[in-house]
Amino acid sequence: MASGMQEKQYTPSLLSFFVYNPTFGPREGEEEKKILFYHPSDVEKNEKIRNVGLCEAIVQFTRTFCPTKPAKSLHTQKNRQFFFEPEDNFWIVMVVRNPMIEKPNKDGKPPTVEYQEEEILDTVYGAVVRECYSMYKLFNGTFGRAMEAGGVELLIQKLEKFFYRYLQTLHLQSCDLLDVFGGISFFPLDKMTYLKIQSFVNRVEESLDLIKYTAFLYNDQLIWSGLEQDDMRILYKYLTTSLFPRHSEPELAGRDSPLRPEVAGNLLHYGRFLTGPTNLKDPEAKFRFPKIFVSTDDGYEELHLIVYKVRQTSVELTRDFCEQLDGLVGPQLTLLASDICEQFTINRRISGPDKEPQFKFIYFNHMNLAEKSTIHMRKTASVCLTSVHPDLMKILGDINCDFARVDEDEEIIVKAMTDYWVVGKKSDQRELYVILNQKNANLIEVNEEVKRLCATGQTEDCFTTLRTVSVAGYHDSISVMQ
Repeated sequence: MASGMQEKQYTPSLLSFFVYNPTFGPREGEEEKKILFYHPSDVEKNEKIRNVGLCEAIVQFTRTFCPTKPAKSLHTQKNRQFFFEPEDNFWIVMVVRNPMIEKPNKDGKPPTVEYQEEEILDTVYGAVVRECYSMYKLFNGTFGRAMEAGGVELLIQKLEKFFYRYLQTLHLQSCDLLDVFGGISFFPLDKMTYLKIQSFVNRVEESLDLIKYTAFLYNDQLIWSGLEQDDMRILYKYLTTSLFPRHSEPELAGRDSPLRPEVAGNLLHYGRFLTGPTNLKDPEAKFRFPKIFVSTDDGYEELHLIVYKVRQTSVELTRDFCEQLDGLVGPQLTLLASDICEQFTINRRISGPDKEPQFKFIYFNHMNLAEKSTIHMRKTASVCLTSVHPDLMKILGDINCDFARVDEDEEIIVKAMTDYWVVGKKSDQRELYVILNQKNANLIEVNEEVKRLCATGQTEDCFTTLRTVSVAGYHDSISVMQ
């Protein structure tokens, strides 16, 4: 009986997601033509038209106050609506139900529902909407490209095919500050190992003319990339949250591992394709490489994504080409993977991963997209495990919102109700968020502590290592597009 009287908490959830173009149905009675995609699809037609019309009216109304900056979100008690115009007259709208608490009442009365509308941050979920478009564009190109190729019908087909699957992977309860940054985790290497990888990438690109760009990652951390920053950012998101988790396997530990064969003599290796052929020895097996679209000076170009992996190390790369790639890359990549494994072991030994850190932090560099977090124990598309209370994550998001409102460098210190201190520092296009558990400290002492942490210890590693990482931090999996 007691358990039945407990409060129920509900996390944010997706109510609807749709794409529309107001110019496609300008006359009365043609409103349905504006709707290019609507989720959930089983919603009654008139309700779809009504919801799209309301969003269109809100956008047009806010344009009267600032024609160049229409509404980005609409706050109501029960939900939050987010608006994004990725291309001229194409609008993406995401409606999120606010988190809520359901409190039981006595005497059989219906439970009381309290909506926690302030728990949702515009910056976080606005970034989610933009990422939805970026992921679509990575695999399909722009909306305009589909219109040029096959008109509205083709665009509708592409939107339905992509978003039907993609929205199922959208777990809004796991979104936080890292989704705002959309950063890249870099792997720090010593100079000699980094030069080996750079030499390896150069040899591969010279030997195989079809390879246009290469990215090299290790343990979901980037080491080398020839792509533009924005393209690598969204490709990195896809690889680390979707492709790699689907092909996860036990990885080998280092050069002296008993499971490692002697590759020098017989050229055995552990390489395999994550996209493309699953078995090169089967001539009847059919395969294909996914198409992706990357930016160029005059627009974009259509390429194929080939991902080749050895242990923790992955490369993105007609059967003949795959056989050439497998023979060239596999043995060398296996050797490099062992070298990187050893460096990984050294890094873990130096940082002392088994020790509880004295403080927790999130770091992001806007210049090279480098990010690092000791708060997140695991961050994927469906799971976000953090080592701090959600209230503290909310404070981090609020501080980030304050930083976004001004261009100047800034520092904010907050005392949480749980006796934690939360510090945010913004300087030279870098942001650092620190959580300290010092119950009896005062404002001056916390400020001095953060200064000491920035000057020495792990926070210094955060700034200096990630700066080095951006230069010497490209070693893991190789992604080759052709």
